[in-house]
Amino acid sequence: MSATSPRLRTGQNRALRLLDRLERDSRADAVIDAVAARVRALPLGRGRDVLHGTWLGHPVHPLMVQVPVGSWLSAAVLDLLPGRSRGADALVGVGLAAAAPAALTGAADWAELHHEQQRVGLVHAVANTTAVGLYAASLACRLRGRTAAGRTLGFLGLTAVGVGGMLGGHLAYRQASGANHAEEVAHLVGEGWHRVGGVADFPVGRAVRRMVDDVPIVVVHQPDGEIHALADRCSHLAGPLSEGAVADGCVTCPWHGSVFRLSDGWNVRGPATAPQPAFDTRTVDGHLEVRLRRHDQEDDGSPQDVRTDGEEKRTEGKAADGNGD
Repeated sequence: MSATSPRLRTGQNRALRLLDRLERDSRADAVIDAVAARVRALPLGRGRDVLHGTWLGHPVHPLMVQVPVGSWLSAAVLDLLPGRSRGADALVGVGLAAAAPAALTGAADWAELHHEQQRVGLVHAVANTTAVGLYAASLACRLRGRTAAGRTLGFLGLTAVGVGGMLGGHLAYRQASGANHAEEVAHLVGEGWHRVGGVADFPVGRAVRRMVDDVPIVVVHQPDGEIHALADRCSHLAGPLSEGAVADGCVTCPWHGSVFRLSDGWNVRGPATAPQPAFDTRTVDGHLEVRLRRHDQEDDGSPQDVRTDGEEKRTEGKAADGNGD
């Protein structure tokens, strides 16, 4: 007798099908564009980078949401105990107070996403706004002594928070919003030097795209003779830096305006929160070679080795002032 092999489940579950349909549904795009434009127009200045989390090295929004979610979850645990708990009332209030800054950081990130991500993010925001409304009503009932109603509204609010959290997880992990889109470079580029073309192939002041081990890089020949190379795909959402503007020792992503220092890839302006992988450069007999600058390489501050037409030279990359403006 032949053994019957178990059937593999190859289809999506219903929740994933709904989320995929949400990503493709463009009916709310006009609203999304209008709201995103208003968020981008807020006069935040350098405070916008604070909201994005450039100072932290990754988006700050996931950190901020811990306070309201944790407070409301703790309040729900206390509400399961008999009798009125003033602690639960206080926790609901703390969650409401922390919801506004958490929402602001999320809005700043959301305004700089692709439409597919923004569509999910809009429903994520609606779920969380519903939760805030329910918890505000819950707190009002609690303060008036209507404990049972306050608890019911609190549990409904926690359900809305759960839906919002599920959508937020889809944004972060399925759609990779907030992820470092340049992280893979160090795992794909081989060790050692790679020839990418003749020096004459790189016009001064222009960004030029080349490939190293199937990884796109952007090469910029500066007016002072320095040649810099960075990973081409922006760490924010993989925008092509080779199509961006070059100025003041920096390159600007054409998609969402992140600014990176050419000398070392540092993200001097967001929404990118991670720097670009940078490459050492040298010329050998009129040809440009690049080598990925890895974190495990010891940086002793010595200049790069540059060899031109068979003769060794020593040069040192000039760092930009870091303003990126």
